[in-house]
Amino acid sequence: MKHLFITLISFLFLFAGETMAQKLPAITLKDINGKSVRMDTLSNNGKPFIIDFFATWCKPCNRELDAIAEVYEEWKEETGVKLFAISIDRAQNTNKVKPLVDNHGWTYDVLLDPNSELRRTFGGELIPYVVICDGAGNVVYKHNGYTDGAEEELIEKVRELVKK
Repeated sequence: MKHLFITLISFLFLFAGETMAQKLPAITLKDINGKSVRMDTLSNNGKPFIIDFFATWCKPCNRELDAIAEVYEEWKEETGVKLFAISIDRAQNTNKVKPLVDNHGWTYDVLLDPNSELRRTFGGELIPYVVICDGAGNVVYKHNGYTDGAEEELIEKVRELVKK
């Protein structure tokens, strides 16, 4: 009887842990070319992906995305990771996003979240705010703020996912 009870409790914890994984919400954003993208369908062909919230006026955000841009091709080659940069600039300022992206030469898929609706679903208050999802689209890591070199922590988390 004791073994049955322990097995049942273990199963409940295991099941609860699996169902508690945060999924991407059914929110539709536009990319910088005006195309609609449903976040709950976002994927990277079974490989991990990074969602990086930024704003055109946020210096740490721009430094982070620049630092990642320097190693992004290597990251993609090594792990297959993809980065989605999501601007939280208000609607009246979204016209500044594409020129900033072009000026920096960022090759990320860039989406617009002018009401910060998506960012709020993850509990992100400060930017830059980064979310890492596994290949199934489960949120496995969240981080806010940026200091020089912090991008190494991101790729380490991605490498851990790829090893699984």
